[in-house]
Amino acid sequence: MDKKSDKYKLLFVCLGNICRSPAAEGVMLRLIDERNLADRISVDSAGTYGGHAGSLPDNRMRIHARRRGYELTHRSRRITGDDFVNFDLIVGMDAGNVYSLREMAASPEEARKIVPMGQFIRQFPHYDHVPDPYYEGSEGFELVLDLLEDACEALLDYILKNDFFTK
Repeated sequence: MDKKSDKYKLLFVCLGNICRSPAAEGVMLRLIDERNLADRISVDSAGTYGGHAGSLPDNRMRIHARRRGYELTHRSRRITGDDFVNFDLIVGMDAGNVYSLREMAASPEEARKIVPMGQFIRQFPHYDHVPDPYYEGSEGFELVLDLLEDACEALLDYILKNDFFTK
């Protein structure tokens, strides 16, 4: 936990930081707001690829998210070495993201902060990851939001159950 802010810092990561990770950030921010936890948990997102740096999330993801009441305004950025120091938990959307993150971690301590989002998916047993919807149609973006709503709820329950705020 960040000693300066006493907030638990959570980072979602996908490839380009324009679809899945900003959507996960938006879903989690709503859950945090609904549970009045904004003073205890902060959320951000990043990508392992920096080619979209500075861009808003993919317009298709923003449209589908907006239909569910999420406003995705995050600007894409590439993950940095400092993120491994500054965040308490780093959540990769798929096995490729998790692999890339583990390759980037500078120490075993940093690598232990990395978890796959798939471990928090409860209601969709056929999914062990959040698939990239970039080359999919509308159904791909809707699926991602379904998976993220489920997994973010479980992730937040996990954080609260393990009482990371007192450590």
